[in-house]
Amino acid sequence: MRSVALCDPPHGYKLCALYTEALDGLHEPLVSMKPIQLPLSVRLRDDATFVNYYPGANAAALGYVERLCEADAGWTESLIYLWGKDGVGRTHLLQAACLRFEQLGEPAVYLPLAEVIDEGIELFDHLEQYELVCLDDLQAIVGKPEWEEALFHLFNRLRDSGRRLLIAASKSPRELPVKLPDLKSRLTMALVFQMRGLSDEDKLRALQLRASRRGLHLTDDVGHFILT
Repeated sequence: MRSVALCDPPHGYKLCALYTEALDGLHEPLVSMKPIQLPLSVRLRDDATFVNYYPGANAAALGYVERLCEADAGWTESLIYLWGKDGVGRTHLLQAACLRFEQLGEPAVYLPLAEVIDEGIELFDHLEQYELVCLDDLQAIVGKPEWEEALFHLFNRLRDSGRRLLIAASKSPRELPVKLPDLKSRLTMALVFQMRGLSDEDKLRALQLRASRRGLHLTDDVGHFILT
């Protein structure tokens, strides 16, 4: 089963109905709006929180994503684009933002596009009813005309509704081979942050942070031993 993780207070994270020919029911509507049917099985990681993220060189990105989750964020601060290679924390920050919205009692949706692409562009329908939309692995849909058109219209609906959009991809907006000029323009309007990997020293501190969250004290010597 394909999957999508939702933050849908007051129920916390829950799995939406998988849209198949064998399933007739609809996902429970939010705030009396048209119901959304999303395919799922990926859930947000419980440990993907801001406090569990060791930023290293990514402190600015962390700060702005946290700012995105504040109630008074305006549209100019409500479109953030994170890019970098695998393992630099892009997905962690997207899921942490969803977790923060759940804590605030606001609906949010996380879509790992590389996993759900086979479900079709209908996934973008009515997403503007969520306060926060997180799109991971944007590169998975770039170069596909129907997807690019659907994403462009989603951009406009989110903007017009005053919603927030957090995007992650492997390349910067200028490097992505986007075919639709209007979409390219929208992407370059975002606050863009390149996510960088941790230095050896940062890896040690991140490991110690993770240990401390579990009530353990990890010395530098032991940490270096684990990392080598």
